[in-house]
Amino acid sequence: MRVGIVILPEDRWWAAEPKWRAAEEYGFDHAWTYDHLGWRTLVDGPWFAAVPTLTAAAMVTSTIRLGTFVASPNFRHPVPFTRELITLDDVADGRLILGVGAGGLGYDAGVLGGEELTPRRRSDRFAEFVEALDGLLITDGFDYEGTYYTARGARNLPGCVQRPRIPFLIAANGPRAMKVAATYGGGWVTTGPQAETLDEWWQGVAELSRRFDQVLAENGRPGEEVHRYLSLDSSPVFSLVSAQAFTDAAGRAAELGFTDVVVHWPRSSGPYAGREAVLEEVVADVLPGLREAQ
Repeated sequence: MRVGIVILPEDRWWAAEPKWRAAEEYGFDHAWTYDHLGWRTLVDGPWFAAVPTLTAAAMVTSTIRLGTFVASPNFRHPVPFTRELITLDDVADGRLILGVGAGGLGYDAGVLGGEELTPRRRSDRFAEFVEALDGLLITDGFDYEGTYYTARGARNLPGCVQRPRIPFLIAANGPRAMKVAATYGGGWVTTGPQAETLDEWWQGVAELSRRFDQVLAENGRPGEEVHRYLSLDSSPVFSLVSAQAFTDAAGRAAELGFTDVVVHWPRSSGPYAGREAVLEEVVADVLPGLREAQ
């Protein structure tokens, strides 16, 4: 079981830098930040851009993998985003993972003044977004013609450090997005269902895992080719409320076949409110055992 941690891009760099350094020193396998223009209840507070944040993080770390959790088409076009990703992968010396999802409603979807898309149209746009990014990151002089995106002779030199391209971690709970994950993903990540109780959430996670098995089989993709990530803090209980809570959650995820779990750096209040002392306890007492089991 590999473990990753999300560091929200809300602190000025003098306060954020020690967290990114610590994430590597603590032994986390990957570290992430949200790729939003503003996020939910934190939209009125401080917020920084994901790509510059990850670029800075790449400069103060050397081994931990870094990624977006997750980028979306809500405010991005695949052509300029390709240039940003190639640059970031270069600065990180091949440690970048592109987490990508369809994008929901809310601030990101409305701030640019575009029309509100139906769930089906968001799924269609997402499929195009990933298909276009795949081609753009691999092929120099790439042409693409879709309903939502167009590229004409898009250049990508020098290309990604990782070949043939940066690995995609694709967020998917529905069948259409799962098919995208099965086609293009080096990894699949789920937040599980909306649920009021922890048991209900875990039952939903198990069902989503079974569905993804089916989608992989239908698309002829061997299951071992796709890493499975679970965002533990999408459950009704913050995974770092105690070391035991994290241990139990990681164990249940492993039983369901997940290869990776992702937690959030505890905040003082609001979303992911918790104590850094619990994070330090998990690092000292739990992570070593998970590393030995890898």
